[in-house]
Amino acid sequence: MLNRFSMLRSMDFFSLLCCRKLSDGKEPGARKSSTWRVFSLKELHSATNNFNYDNKLGEGGFGSVYWGQLWDGSQIAVKRLKVWSNKAEMQFAVEVEVLGRVRHKNLLSLRGYCAEGQERLIVYDYMPNLSLQSHLHGHHSAEYLLDWDRRMSIAIGSAEGIAYLHHHATPHVIHRDIKASNVLLDSDFQARVADFGFAKLIPEGVTHVTTRVKGTLGYLAPEYAMFGKASESCDVYSFGILLLELASGRKPIEKLSPTVKRSITEWALPLVQGKRFKEIADPNLNGNFVEAELERMVLVALVCSHGTPDKRPTMHEVVDLLKGKAYEKLASLENDDIFKPDLIRNNREFAAIDGSSNGICVQGDAKGDMKQEAVVNLTG
Repeated sequence: MLNRFSMLRSMDFFSLLCCRKLSDGKEPGARKSSTWRVFSLKELHSATNNFNYDNKLGEGGFGSVYWGQLWDGSQIAVKRLKVWSNKAEMQFAVEVEVLGRVRHKNLLSLRGYCAEGQERLIVYDYMPNLSLQSHLHGHHSAEYLLDWDRRMSIAIGSAEGIAYLHHHATPHVIHRDIKASNVLLDSDFQARVADFGFAKLIPEGVTHVTTRVKGTLGYLAPEYAMFGKASESCDVYSFGILLLELASGRKPIEKLSPTVKRSITEWALPLVQGKRFKEIADPNLNGNFVEAELERMVLVALVCSHGTPDKRPTMHEVVDLLKGKAYEKLASLENDDIFKPDLIRNNREFAAIDGSSNGICVQGDAKGDMKQEAVVNLTG
């Protein structure tokens, strides 16, 4: 369905997008249709002070993001693709297509786009508190702005945004790159899931698509990393890793030695098996958290990141579990086999992560994220 984007040679497609009917607001958390438009390159040059370095918010493999201010005083974020190519054109088209279809309070809103010459730019609402990544591991981490209430709100909000993509968007959307740097935070620290350049639209009745692997090492579901089988369940796995990251303040992969790495699930599972939940909590919380909520978040995280896709919950179920609504299911989580030490051998229910083996070709981008660019070589 999306392979038509690789054949784009003009911007007629984007003109058609402007006429597309957006969400009617009937779904939970959905926003009513809002206006977005085509920006001129001159207008965006003016808004960003000619893409001045001082306005740069971040940089990745796709290019750079700049802060800007429009003539009416409203603040924007502008993603500027690094170089023009068929690959960049497709990523640009996919993101505009997806954002043009969906509206939800926990998804980053599209303000418009610009396509002049070889320039490809996407304009979003500006998020003053930047990304979850910046608060957990980046330059905001020393400010300790993420208290427990904010973390729970971020967990539930981002889950609701992803649940909207999976269950209410038409066609359904697989994000394929759920991670801390793609969860942005508005002025009230409400979560907005962002960056839909790797997204896939899934027609009704289709359970998965087989595709080239895209995403970030540490967040990839094993069946996706090994076989390229992308489904909603892959996003659930990535979200489980994100929840553990949010609860613990740790990164998805920890380097124990030059040759040995440990995933966050491998670290957390023995602690849960020993009922040592408090040891999982981010030290920056200084013990200020609700124990029952922490336990709930961690249990949900580990079930989401189960090595077997069929044993993972749906995102609808994840939302209810995080909110404490699914009482019976929540009560049964602790009795799941994965939390019984005598049934676990070397954490086999979870995939070990080693980017230097198994034929996986990994490429680092400017932010240090590890982008999977090839499927595992199954013949080696």
